[in-house]
Amino acid sequence: MEQNNEILEGVLSEFEKLAAIPRKSGHEQAVSDFLKRYLTEAGFTVVQDEKNNIIADKPASKGFEKAPLTILQGHMDMVCVAEKGYAYDPLKDPIKLVRGEKYLEAEGTSLGADDGIGVAEAMYIMKNAKEHGPLRMIVTVDEEQGMTGAIHLSAEHLKDASFLINCDSENYDELTVGSAGSINLDFSRELTREAATQMNSWKIEVKGLLGGHSGERIGDGRGNAIRTLALALLALQAKGKVELADFQGGKARNAIPDDATAVIVTNLDETAVNEVLAAEKARFMQNYGAVDPGMEFVLTAADKPAQVLKAGDAQRLLRLLTILHTGVYAMSTVIPGLVETSANLGVVAMDENSVNVQFFPRSAIDGKNDEFALMAQEYAALTGFTAHIGTKSPGWKENKDSKLAKIMAETFKAQNGKDMKVETIHAGLECGWHFLKNPNLDMVSIGVTTIDIHSPKERLLLETVKPQVDLIIETLHKIAKM
Repeated sequence: MEQNNEILEGVLSEFEKLAAIPRKSGHEQAVSDFLKRYLTEAGFTVVQDEKNNIIADKPASKGFEKAPLTILQGHMDMVCVAEKGYAYDPLKDPIKLVRGEKYLEAEGTSLGADDGIGVAEAMYIMKNAKEHGPLRMIVTVDEEQGMTGAIHLSAEHLKDASFLINCDSENYDELTVGSAGSINLDFSRELTREAATQMNSWKIEVKGLLGGHSGERIGDGRGNAIRTLALALLALQAKGKVELADFQGGKARNAIPDDATAVIVTNLDETAVNEVLAAEKARFMQNYGAVDPGMEFVLTAADKPAQVLKAGDAQRLLRLLTILHTGVYAMSTVIPGLVETSANLGVVAMDENSVNVQFFPRSAIDGKNDEFALMAQEYAALTGFTAHIGTKSPGWKENKDSKLAKIMAETFKAQNGKDMKVETIHAGLECGWHFLKNPNLDMVSIGVTTIDIHSPKERLLLETVKPQVDLIIETLHKIAKM
């Protein structure tokens, strides 16, 4: 018990230091400066690159100088969200930790265990591990928002290493050995508006969908609120004259949208609109109800807008929203049950003058993301939109001959008395960028158990911290003896 407390308290002490420093994605200067100073004072050789990534080196223990170099890697930024009404400035305020018997949480905000706890573990291990080969700790910036830290990390920091342990996964008994790539695709169009000609103004909302992460949850077959609303508007157009004043939906390109809202002006009365929406709800339930049963349309009277979109602009938007693929595109032919390729229609944002649509394909096969980029240009040509091809993140291909995965799986079973789940995930990790720069780097991704990340309900399961640290330290010991 004393050893358990020593490791847990040591890691949490490091995490408290990070939690005290505001570190929203894109605003990491302060935490990067802290890590540079703190790790230098701990005796490590530290580099702070032009993007504020931190690279810290520790020499091998005596007698293990010839062992291969191993990297411990995580990211310093966090997703900052707060409960409604809770006073919180993510650029100024620290995270207020609340420790219970079972969980570590935060008061009113996200905890930042993704990936603060992974960085804290690496800090603790760098300071306390014994009998290891040369170690390098790499802490990147901006993983959550755009992976710009990993993108711009010099390959020089990766090429001399044999192994890399990414500490950014979410379950202590899962070993990730591969991940999907992705590409950011956007569609934009300038809008022309005119005076409304119809009488009845309605706001139509799609609510109650489960939503979720567009990688982890896309294979569940959940509904997409944006597509659902677009289909409902097309159904209304088949029954009467419908003019579109506004369309909004989704929160992020990598989140399945759980709500969407449109404002219309129409010659249809409330009864006629409700009849169409009831039929659309029945169709939705037939297609998605088994996994997403809470969907509902909410119809309320709206103030008549001064202007609506010209009919051609409205039709082009609805056409785009219905022809873009959303959901699973292909399943893996290698790993049963794994989604190979998917796409998410994530956000529609409209103002008086323009509309922007965010679309986010993922695939374990980089060439299929290239195909989506080509398809986007054709969809744009068909609908009169402009396609914007953004950042492409590479996939991380599973290494069937990974020595590191074998060592960690065997070590975990010996320490915990059960098998570690080994998996490739349909989501993005920084390992994809590391793999692109050094395809020979033997990598895995692990993490302590965290729940409801990126939300004010985020919490860390305390009992998983020591097993994770034990696993890494013993793995380093075995590598040193290779």
